[in-house]
Amino acid sequence: MELGYTYWRDDGWYVGYLDDYPDYTTQGETFEEFEEMLRSLYEDIKTFNFPFVRSHGLLKIA
Repeated sequence: MELGYTYWRDDGWYVGYLDDYPDYTTQGETFEEFEEMLRSLYEDIKTFNFPFVRSHGLLKIA
């Protein structure tokens, strides 16, 4: 499985979010740490450890 993410550098830190969950950002001092934090963030979201997680869906109209 692959997830897209958006990131940027801010004062020496890698900062970003999972594209499907832009309300939840994370950061890391190194790029590797940042990616590990993204993985941890995803696990927390999927196990409902964050309140009010917004999800995206598609509605089929006849």
